[in-house]
This record gives sequence, structure tokens and C-alpha cells, in this order.
Amino acid sequence: MAMSTSGGSGGDEDDEGGGTAMSDINVTPFVDVMLVLLIIFMVAAPMMMVGVPVQLPRTSAARVAQTAPPVVVSVARDGQVFLRQEAVPEAELTQRIVALRAEEANDAPVYVRGDRSVPYGDVMRVMGKVSAAGVSRVSLIAEAEPTAPAMQAR
Repeated sequence: MAMSTSGGSGGDEDDEGGGTAMSDINVTPFVDVMLVLLIIFMVAAPMMMVGVPVQLPRTSAARVAQTAPPVVVSVARDGQVFLRQEAVPEAELTQRIVALRAEEANDAPVYVRGDRSVPYGDVMRVMGKVSAAGVSRVSLIAEAEPTAPAMQAR
């Protein structure tokens, strides 16, 4: 002799108002949030790439691990020289690098990025000005070829 507490029509417990709890988790809101975050990161990631847009030459050399944030000197397609993202007259480049390195008080390497359409001599002239500023570690930056293996971390 059972008594129904569902307020239903009688003794049948399989009514729509039965007392069983739902044990399924609704993952749709979770998936929606994850997809929105994925889209946000996909849109924001290219914006995090800073620097002057240059088309770098390709190389098959392995990538080198960085220890300190480098100073980047870029030579754009039209021959304009940039120190980090600021346009600098080539005649003032040496003095600006000396001042920058004295300001930051570090021995960070200097990377020279040259557009592939810029003559090699122009890039080497900029490298000479960087060396004249007393920089002992000057490197050229190139894009990795699609078939070049990535250097493994140790």
C-alpha cells in the first residue's frame, strides 16, 4: 500500500512527474565556451607577432635557443632601417644601439632581419654599424624552410 506524493492520478510511479534525478551532464555550454575561446586565441595570435613586416629568406639551419630578449634591427624592402619597431636613420644607428644597451644594461644579442629583396651589401653595412656599436653577438635572422628539422631542446 504505497502512497503517491507526485500529485498524480494514482499509484503508477512511471508518470512524467516521477521522482528520478537526471544523471546526465549537459556539455553544450562548455563546448560553446571552448569554441569561443579558441576563436579568440586564433584571432589574437597573429596580432602578438611584433616587428616590421619583412619577407625573410629561408635556411635549413637549426633554430638556436634564446637566453635574453634580443635587440632586433630590421632592414625593410625599401632600405629603411628599424631599431625594434622604430624607424632610425642609418647614420644614427650606432649611437642609438650604444644608448639602448647602456639603458638596459645587458649583453643581449642583436638580430638583424633583412628583407630578401634588399641587396646583401646593404644588410652587411647595417651589420657593420651594429658591430661598431660594440655588440659582440650579432646574428642574421632567416625563415626556416618547411623541410628543416626543428632543434630539440636539451
